[in-house]
Amino acid sequence: MRDFDSIIKALNLLPHPEGGFYKETHRSNITITSPQQSGEKSAYTAIYYLLGGQDFSSWHRIQSDETWFFHFGCDVLIYYFDDQKVLQILPLGMKSKNLQLTIPANTWFAAKPIDETSFSLVSCAVAPGFEFVDFEIGNRHKLLNEFGSIAANTQAIEALTRDK
Repeated sequence: MRDFDSIIKALNLLPHPEGGFYKETHRSNITITSPQQSGEKSAYTAIYYLLGGQDFSSWHRIQSDETWFFHFGCDVLIYYFDDQKVLQILPLGMKSKNLQLTIPANTWFAAKPIDETSFSLVSCAVAPGFEFVDFEIGNRHKLLNEFGSIAANTQAIEALTRDK
């Protein structure tokens, strides 16, 4: 995990509330007004995002589309609930040869590296731009009430939330 620590230092990453480490790398000077969101926002934002193999990005959702781009490390699994409340799991990385994917706005999703002894470095671009005010961490109890009717959903919710 020496590479993990050196990446945090080299990229000046900070702890992220959902898990992992991040640094905003771009915030567009172009602003837009979205009828679905309040106020003016940057047209898009981008971050580096690093997850250690034993860490995870807990269930969360934002009010914008978010595209993930794989850079380095092991594949990461992206978990999300589709419009029919069915759990979907997509790999992102070199092994899967899937180097980018987009999570639609207002979709509950989470992520975890596939190798607990490795890490995953990605970039995430959000449009309209990310604001913490639009960011919601999933509550285990509420997610189980909404999506927990299937065993696989319950297992994923319990594994990828931090509240008990």
